[in-house]
Amino acid sequence: MTDVLVADDERPALDEIVHLLRADPRIGEILTASSGAQALALLSERAVAIAFLDIHMPGLGGLELARAVSALADPPAIVFVTADDARAVDAFDLRAADYLLKPLRAERLRRAIDRVIELGGTAARADDEVLPVTVGASVRFVNRSDVRWVQAQGDYSRLHTGDGIGHLVRIPISELEQRWADAGFLRVHRSYLVAGGAVTEARLSGAEPSVSVDAIVLPVSRRLLPGVRDALVRQGHSR
Repeated sequence: MTDVLVADDERPALDEIVHLLRADPRIGEILTASSGAQALALLSERAVAIAFLDIHMPGLGGLELARAVSALADPPAIVFVTADDARAVDAFDLRAADYLLKPLRAERLRRAIDRVIELGGTAARADDEVLPVTVGASVRFVNRSDVRWVQAQGDYSRLHTGDGIGHLVRIPISELEQRWADAGFLRVHRSYLVAGGAVTEARLSGAEPSVSVDAIVLPVSRRLLPGVRDALVRQGHSR
C-alpha cells in the first residue's frame, strides 16, 4: 500500500483530494495538513511515498515546502495540485513527479499515482532531465529517459515516447541535440534526433539510409551518416 500526505489550506479542496484518493485501492494511510508548516512537521516524523501539495498556502507555500522536504532522509515524490497553471517550470526545477490542475479529475489523479509507482517513488533519476509539457488543460512531466525520438517543428520540438503521444516543447531540436548528446541521443537528420538505445534497426548503406525505432523509420542524412554510423557501432548496433 502507498501512504500519502495531502496539504491544502482550503478545506473543500483538501476533502476532495482525500475522497478521490480513498477510491484508489493502492492508497494506504492518508495524512492531511492545512498548512505547509503542519505538513513539514508530519513529514519529519512519518515517511510517505507521495506528498500532494497545494502551491499557494499561507506561510510555507508548496514550492518552499518541496525544497524543505527534499532534505529529508527519505523524501516523498512530490505532486503539486493547484489552480495556478503558471508555476509548472518552478515545479519542474524541483523535480516534481507531476503537476495537477484544479478542479482535479479522478482519471488524472490516477495517472499521477501510476507515474510515481512506475518511477519507484521518485520523480526521476538524479542524472535524468525532466521537461514540463502541456497536455490539454494540464501539465505533465516527461523524463528524457522516456524519449525515443524527437522531431523538429520550427522553434519547437515534439518528443515521442513509448506511449505513442507526441509532446510539444518550446525548445529547438539543435538545443536538445547539445543537451542530450552525453545521454546517447544522435542527430540523424535536420528534422530528427534519436535515442541511440531506442534504435531497433539501422540501414546505413544504399540510396536511402535510415534508422528504425520499432515501426517508425527515420531518414539519415548523407551529411550526418558517418557520425551516425560510428555512434551506433560504439553503442553496439550492427551496420
